[in-house]
Amino acid sequence: MKAGLLEALRRGPDGSTHGYVLKGGKAILPGSREAKGADIFITADGFVGAVGARLPTPVQAAVIDVAGLLISPGFIDAHQHLDKTGTLKFAPNPSGTLQGARDAFAAYARRAPPGDVTARASRTMRRCLARGTTAIRSHVNVDKDAGFSGLEQLCRLRSLWADRLVLQLVAFMIPHPNQDLDWLEANIDAAVAQADVVGGTPAVAEDPDRYLDILFKAAARHDRPVDLHLDEHLNPERPLFDRVFERIRRHALQGKVVLSHASVLSALPRDHFERIRDDMAALDVGVITLPAANLYLQGRSHDVLPPRGLTRVAQLTRSGVAIATASDNIQDPFVPTGSGDMLEIARWTLLAGHLHASELDLAYSMITETPARLMGLKGYGIAPGARADLVVCDCADVETLVAGGPDHFVVLAKGRPISAPPLGWEEPALSA
Repeated sequence: MKAGLLEALRRGPDGSTHGYVLKGGKAILPGSREAKGADIFITADGFVGAVGARLPTPVQAAVIDVAGLLISPGFIDAHQHLDKTGTLKFAPNPSGTLQGARDAFAAYARRAPPGDVTARASRTMRRCLARGTTAIRSHVNVDKDAGFSGLEQLCRLRSLWADRLVLQLVAFMIPHPNQDLDWLEANIDAAVAQADVVGGTPAVAEDPDRYLDILFKAAARHDRPVDLHLDEHLNPERPLFDRVFERIRRHALQGKVVLSHASVLSALPRDHFERIRDDMAALDVGVITLPAANLYLQGRSHDVLPPRGLTRVAQLTRSGVAIATASDNIQDPFVPTGSGDMLEIARWTLLAGHLHASELDLAYSMITETPARLMGLKGYGIAPGARADLVVCDCADVETLVAGGPDHFVVLAKGRPISAPPLGWEEPALSA
């Protein structure tokens, strides 16, 4: 019966130009992880018009019966690299290390054909959307070798996909070895002007202090948030948190900075970690953990009990620091696997991050409300005025959704149904 209801939803509201009502479902409303009975009116232009129990049907609006089905806001992938996605076959990384992956992609980017990013990123975006991801933040390399090519292609996709998927772009200013920082400083304003967020990776910069100043000054000039790949390593002798915190205070960027990876926190003594954690809380700094990348790339040099490589997921979230989880890379030299399924990432986070079975709902929040806040998304969630980006499925509750996933589901992107891809589905190559 539920599969039949979903099929009716997949066919759409019979061409109604007056919107439609999802009737009889169980919705996950803002500020709650518990599903509650609610009808949802979706306007003709794809927004949530009203939410309520036994909601009156607006005149001429269609009605779609979703009795007993679970309705979630769309999932959010707060950290991807769409310029790198799908390059696994072209950029091998035999060492399986982070530096090996950096080198492999840098070499590929120098010889990549025109329109390459557009074709690969489009395919991954379609796969993500079909699996319920309705917003993505993607870091995009800007460096002396590749220039602005990836950023320009993804800017075009951001515009083309605006009615289907919210795409935020991070100008990821890359300090490759032997590339002086003068080029990054001279070009960062042009990059940030096209992007939504300022980003970088201080741990690999030859002069981390100057590099951080370049990033933070640009963020302040352009009124942009910051998302750093911070300390994506396990060396307790060289964390950079204090240098970042000092610049947050100097530029008044409290609440506007996200630290992705933060792997080294798991290698620090507890008292050192707790001091950093308290500074994060005081400065309203968010964290994004990337379990696929950190499980794959970190700890390969350890002969005994290789570390998991993740940050302190459980300790951070239980102490009130906002922490989300995300895919990072999908089928490239950094992560050879990945399907764009954020429920899969939530499960990896629960298992590898040592969360408890009682925290399945917490893992759900790490792919919904928490990344929405960290990305500053306006109009997210099942509330009047929000985009109608929804996942309607046959799960009983949030815990069931995360633990095993649905057998049947439909994704709504701005109110329009998107079918799940058939087995073996491949996106055809696209031209730029």
